[in-house]
Amino acid sequence: MSFSQLLGSVGPFGLMIMGTLGLLSIFTTGMILDKHRRFRAAQRQTQKFKAVFGKFLHGEQIEVQQLIDAVKAHQTSYVAQVVSAGILEYDGVLQAGRDPQGSLELVTSSLRDSMSETLIQLRSGLGFMATIGSTAPFIGLFGTVVGIINAFSSISAAGSGGMAVVSGGIAEALVSTALGIFVAIPAVCAFNHFTGKIETFHVEMNRATTQLVNCLFRIPEVKLPEAKVSEARAPQAKLTEPAHATR
Repeated sequence: MSFSQLLGSVGPFGLMIMGTLGLLSIFTTGMILDKHRRFRAAQRQTQKFKAVFGKFLHGEQIEVQQLIDAVKAHQTSYVAQVVSAGILEYDGVLQAGRDPQGSLELVTSSLRDSMSETLIQLRSGLGFMATIGSTAPFIGLFGTVVGIINAFSSISAAGSGGMAVVSGGIAEALVSTALGIFVAIPAVCAFNHFTGKIETFHVEMNRATTQLVNCLFRIPEVKLPEAKVSEARAPQAKLTEPAHATR
């Protein structure tokens, strides 16, 4: 049976199911390509931004304004998006002339909110992809059931069995099953792949926020002058003198 003969023997309900699966396959393929392109560009931008961010963390003549300029130049980087929220909040405190040490809670809150928004953007569309991967086999199974029903209807109409009578319905059932599996496998594989990527991105963003907070709010070790230390020790020496004298 040729493909044209198969389509001619498929009922309207079977054609609707096959068309739905075909549209889902096209949509899934487009989403996979778009996600791959976006994630790849974000990774490249992040690697470039990390070079500047690392210099800022190690104090290699990179000021706050230079880091802000680097953030603007790498807007597709997920790490830059998170760092931008914290560094802009910190810079706003500096511009206002307030004590930057008191802005720790504001900067931490901005970093946390920005990370949540970035993760939402990265996960957009993955829920629908997971839905396609889980429901496509059942849509194909539904088409299988319809094909089997058509095969038995053909037997009932002809009054006898035979391959010529049931071949159309059986072919419709098998094609629907194959289409359902064909749509589901790429969707599930892509969902797992992109979810793993997002987990890696999440770890990198967490590390960047921790490093930024430690760099901006590093508290130097307080050392007492030698004169104050000697004065603090002097009373102890005086207390011990009478004890030696009585001996």
